[in-house]
Amino acid sequence: MKPVYIHSIASISAQHTVDESVFLDQVESYEDNVLQAIDPEYKNFIPRTAARRMSKGVKMGIVASKLALSRAGVEVPDAIITGTGLGCLKDSEKFVSAIIDNKEQFLTPTSFIQSTHNTVGGQIALELQCKGYNFTYVQASVSFESALLDAELQLKTDEASNILVGGIDELGDHTTELFKVAKLIKSEKVSSEALLESKTKGVVYGEGANFFLLCNEKSENCYSELIDTAIFNTLEKEELTSELQEFLKNNQLSVDEIDAIICGYNGDVQFDDYYELLTDGVFAQTQQVYYKHLSGEYHSSSAFGFWLANKILKTQTLPKAVKLNQVKDSGFEFILLYNQYMGENHSFTLLRKC
Repeated sequence: MKPVYIHSIASISAQHTVDESVFLDQVESYEDNVLQAIDPEYKNFIPRTAARRMSKGVKMGIVASKLALSRAGVEVPDAIITGTGLGCLKDSEKFVSAIIDNKEQFLTPTSFIQSTHNTVGGQIALELQCKGYNFTYVQASVSFESALLDAELQLKTDEASNILVGGIDELGDHTTELFKVAKLIKSEKVSSEALLESKTKGVVYGEGANFFLLCNEKSENCYSELIDTAIFNTLEKEELTSELQEFLKNNQLSVDEIDAIICGYNGDVQFDDYYELLTDGVFAQTQQVYYKHLSGEYHSSSAFGFWLANKILKTQTLPKAVKLNQVKDSGFEFILLYNQYMGENHSFTLLRKC
């Protein structure tokens, strides 16, 4: 089977990640429990008249996808695969509010049409006039990994030569309030730097769009090679280490050969111990990285971690803001990503330097 390479990356997040020439040089520090993504100049990518009718999630997705394609020098990909946990939340909320306000009568379909989870993928295809395979995965916190796995299988079997893959989620005011009531979001405001010291239930929530162009032919500008992706719906704590070692063994690697592990720590005292099993265990002497204090937690936030891993492999540098321990590194060849949310939907993603 053919290998899979990441040719280009693009990120819109709560940090200054749109500019490819910098790598977390200026880190935005927050003291809040909800993080808004920093808006790029949408008018530079989308006509104003069209942008006014789009939700933030759609605009973020279109801009991030255009950046990823332009950086790879590709006009139209063979396929578009996206992952999202909650889709276009704001339009969903608008439609539900209209049902209530109008007593289920005289409803316009616009908000409903734009609220579906595949809206972003569809809008990107319309913008690019891409008539190829277009699929959206809605699999909670493994939505992005599901999209990544689909693309990986198609590229390895030569069903496509380049595929645009992305993860998108946006904030919705009403949904955010519901999450606060359900205590999924922390009740107190937390400093970005002190997220892991909060020791309380819930997370700091966020939003973002991260897109990547995956190909099965190597170029000199490649960021990394995608070795493997694995997803587990449920995984007991006592099974975690053995499943991880089995995952590495299947890829002819050992724990000692991993140069950095990127964990999805989100400050939730109930579930961060999954990561501690690895960082205090088999990876105690490995460079450890975290990122959700910068991006916030959302269903496709692991795509931001994927962006981070690719930047590390490409630049061979590790920003101080994401270091979890002080293990001295001597370069990065293999990086492993591990993520889970509320003890479910676990994922391993393995990358190698090109």
